[in-house]
Amino acid sequence: MHRNTRPGRGGRATAAMTAAMSVALALAASGCGGESARAGEAEAKAAPAPGNEYLKVEPVGRASAAAGAALPARVAFRPQAMTAVGSPVTARVVSIEVRPGQAVSAGANLLTLQSADAASAKASLAQARAQTALAEDALRRQKEMLAKGVGLEVERFQADVAVREARAELQRAQRAADLLGRGDSDRFVLRAPAAGVVLSVHANAGAVVAADGAALVEIGDPSRLWVVADVAESEAAAIRPGAAARVVVPDGDTEYPAVVDGIGPQVDGELRRLPVYLTLAGARAPALTPGALVQVRLDAAAQAAPSVPVAAVLIKGGSERVVYVQRGDGGFDARPVRTGVSRGGRVTLLDGVKPGEKVVVEGALLLDSKAEQLL
Repeated sequence: MHRNTRPGRGGRATAAMTAAMSVALALAASGCGGESARAGEAEAKAAPAPGNEYLKVEPVGRASAAAGAALPARVAFRPQAMTAVGSPVTARVVSIEVRPGQAVSAGANLLTLQSADAASAKASLAQARAQTALAEDALRRQKEMLAKGVGLEVERFQADVAVREARAELQRAQRAADLLGRGDSDRFVLRAPAAGVVLSVHANAGAVVAADGAALVEIGDPSRLWVVADVAESEAAAIRPGAAARVVVPDGDTEYPAVVDGIGPQVDGELRRLPVYLTLAGARAPALTPGALVQVRLDAAAQAAPSVPVAAVLIKGGSERVVYVQRGDGGFDARPVRTGVSRGGRVTLLDGVKPGEKVVVEGALLLDSKAEQLL
């Protein structure tokens, strides 16, 4: 008997369903494999680079190099507030009219001196006055004669030249006499050029003083003082004019507001310090006298400078200082820096990085085994 082997409708439907299920299973398997691959790839990107788990990264902060620290300082006169008075000629001290600590007004008598040069200068002045008077009288006569028609123009011209020469000599003699002050005969008086307080007297009655510019009397204006603080060279870079500060007197309980006026341009060769000049913000404090030793505390807000933990700074080649700065892709670059003062486990960075940049603060030696750590 012949049997029909062609599938019927039911068989064809079953075969179609089986094929569809096979395709679906294949697609599902393929999709699961793709998702697994993508997940693995994302996980690989998110994973830190080998060794990064031992590194600690922090943003560069701000710290004050000299803020809050008690800096040694002294009260001093401003340069324009001091006056030194000396003798313009070699002379002998006749009398001393002032003493240290005495308040004097402008023009007050300081010293009376005696000198042959003083007598000569006054004689020259008297002679110049007489010569000028004679020359002026001769010129007047020549003008009168010329007006009457009996004079000569050349003689009037010569008389006019003589007057000019006599007046020039009179001015020279007057200036020389003015240097010696007022007085009789061979004596003259040195007077205070400005009001103030006598700081010192370097003369004794009967002593001979030379005209070498040495000060015989020093006068200072107590209303024109400033405070001079000594700051380490590495700390001075963070200080700016106009910064607020406090002047502390030795008792420790009295403070006066001050403002940074300027920073000296020259570093002390031995101490490696710079002078910082401060002006008192208010009226002169009675406790602050010239020469007094005080302390200065700088305002922290005004002195903020970039800083990092000391462990973040490495030394390469024995002298170069570097920190490792994190890039945007997570890597690190060695950045040369110039360090300032180290205090409280942190060191200020004078240049090389900016606040907010991320640097390695722990484990930096793992990035450079040949470097040394700044301690």
